[in-house]
Amino acid sequence: TAAASLPRASVSCKVRPGNHHQLGTRTEERSPLVPVDFKCGGVSSHPSSPAMPSPRASRSPSTPPALGGADGAGEGDSAQRRAREAEELLREALRRQSERPQPPDRGLPASSTHRCDRHPDDSCVAHAVGNLCQSFLLSYGVRVGVGILLRAFKLARRHSYSSLLDLKQLVSEKDLIVREEACRIGLLFGGFTGSYHALRCLLRRMRKKERPSNAVLAGMVAGLSVLALDDSSRRRTLALYLLARLSQCAYNSAKSNNKFHFWGSQWGHGDSLLFALACSQVMYAFVMRPESLPKAYQDFIQKTGPVAEPVYKAVRECCRGGPVDVVSLSAFLSKKKGFSSIKLEKYPSIIPCSIIHPGTNSCLVQNVNAVSATFRKTFPLYFSLTFVPFVVLHLQRFMQSPALTCWNAVKAAIRSTTFISAFVGIFQAAICFHRNVSSKDHKLVYWLAGGMAGASVLFEKKNRRAELALYVLPRAGDSLWNILVNRRLLPNVKNAEVALFCFCMGGIMYYLEYEPDTMAPFLRGLIRRFLASRISNPDPPSSQETMYPYIQPDGSLGNEPESKEKLDKGTAATREKYNLEAIPGL
Repeated sequence: TAAASLPRASVSCKVRPGNHHQLGTRTEERSPLVPVDFKCGGVSSHPSSPAMPSPRASRSPSTPPALGGADGAGEGDSAQRRAREAEELLREALRRQSERPQPPDRGLPASSTHRCDRHPDDSCVAHAVGNLCQSFLLSYGVRVGVGILLRAFKLARRHSYSSLLDLKQLVSEKDLIVREEACRIGLLFGGFTGSYHALRCLLRRMRKKERPSNAVLAGMVAGLSVLALDDSSRRRTLALYLLARLSQCAYNSAKSNNKFHFWGSQWGHGDSLLFALACSQVMYAFVMRPESLPKAYQDFIQKTGPVAEPVYKAVRECCRGGPVDVVSLSAFLSKKKGFSSIKLEKYPSIIPCSIIHPGTNSCLVQNVNAVSATFRKTFPLYFSLTFVPFVVLHLQRFMQSPALTCWNAVKAAIRSTTFISAFVGIFQAAICFHRNVSSKDHKLVYWLAGGMAGASVLFEKKNRRAELALYVLPRAGDSLWNILVNRRLLPNVKNAEVALFCFCMGGIMYYLEYEPDTMAPFLRGLIRRFLASRISNPDPPSSQETMYPYIQPDGSLGNEPESKEKLDKGTAATREKYNLEAIPGL
């Protein structure tokens, strides 16, 4: 039992002489405590010493008990006093045993084996390194898995089904160039996770207590892991995305405390309105200022839409009032099947629909073809982005029901593909409608067309609309930033995106630990998953316990606090377990 390892105490038992059942005076130095079975409340004998018989047990049945009197009363008071002294000694021994620190491993300095209360089974160094490796492998696996699945769809589109079983064609470095990008993404997530845990342990040891500023400082310093990405535009986009998330957390916190809220924040479709405004800026920038968008994002919009880049260039020059490159535009149109010759002007007032969609003269047919083509092109992408992360992050749940997982991924991919296809169709329809009712082009048309196309987000689920709005909003902010910098309205500060990323990560980690309800469930679950669910949410000051949102084996977040009834039962059981007054003889 646990009491067998408790420190020995000095107990002195004195009994008044003259009683017929006296045990004599016995003083034993450093005698072992009587082991106590706390679960049953009984007393068991120590293996090395016989149990001391109680006076009540040692009296024979034929011996009458002592009659009441001065001696009997004094003996009763003395017995109660001795019982209280023994109880206090046992309490003190239990307290010392619980407060005794675990000795460090032999042969290693104490600092290298320091254990925090948040990870009592591992040292701080082992905990940080373990989380670094785990996050690196998770993020690396997600990126490689998406690349392999997209490569498989590409081979299947060519009707080369036998190539799906050929690893040389499926995962060759010539066709699947994702190794460097996957390593950089892995270093970003893994570096942040490992350095964050290490800094939290270091700050906790230096300050001797847990403070909210520890999470902020650790998040800001760990944010330097964004330097693993070599493209400044990607770092800037990621920093602006976190800025939008941080603003969301700060706004939710202020709103929950009745400090501040926007007018109209109670609207049911406020997220759709935000998405439409962000799309207006993005589509305007794509048509009129393509250099203000990241190259990868610009290529994605170009490949998804039905209009070719030379046509967009001619539209851009026409809106600015400059000369149109007739030679390059004629060369492009001559390669299109079914295109009838048309006279091109150097200074046109508007680019007609016959040049926007040279393959057909009907705008309705063009819109139908654009929607169907977009669906076919983007379905593999959305299926990969839905299926692969779920399998990698929730492997056990996938192994339990793979068919259900595939079906859910297919449904989510169809919904998302329908959304993006409708976006392309609405934008194209707005452009064609303007050319049928007006004879002069204007750049504001493309801003309004982007906002109208943003209504397609209603095809998505309600909980996805806010996520999409906060995904597109940083792109719009990035575009607006670059436009203002090019016009010399804002200064161009080198590595400003790194400082912004570090600042945002400090705030994000604060809200994650101390106000998690202000964060979106998607972002909160994602960060906790990559941080190996080691983050705790502090209880109110009246509670001395710490709750840990652990990841369950099936991949779900088990961060729901226990019910009050369950906690009350546990407290009552603990009190009954350590109720010393229930021990016979005390």
